[in-house]
Amino acid sequence: MSKAERALASARVLLSVDDTDGACNRAYYAMFVLAHAALLHFHGPDVSRPKTHNGLIAIFGQLLVNTGFLAPEHGRALNQVEHLRLMADYIDEPVSRENAQWAIDKAECLLAEVKACIGQ
Repeated sequence: MSKAERALASARVLLSVDDTDGACNRAYYAMFVLAHAALLHFHGPDVSRPKTHNGLIAIFGQLLVNTGFLAPEHGRALNQVEHLRLMADYIDEPVSRENAQWAIDKAECLLAEVKACIGQ
């Protein structure tokens, strides 16, 4: 959980200095770490560790969102923030400040939800 919190804190700092691409990257990785932590909490180490980001997102959706452990908006947000991260990392045009802030907001929502679900 602390790794996700650090990534989210980094996202906020990066946005404050107008590094919107960096902010999206860190917001996505916060969500990625949270998705993995939630999978481990609810399904234990027996859940196979996905080899790709898309694999983790798919398993997150199947095992946690579709089953009702987490709200559907978190699954949609994880997909959308991953898309923003890919744009931030691989396209010349920077992500807008509004989209970067949205990504941070979604990461904060997922952090709160995962903390509530696992009792932290």
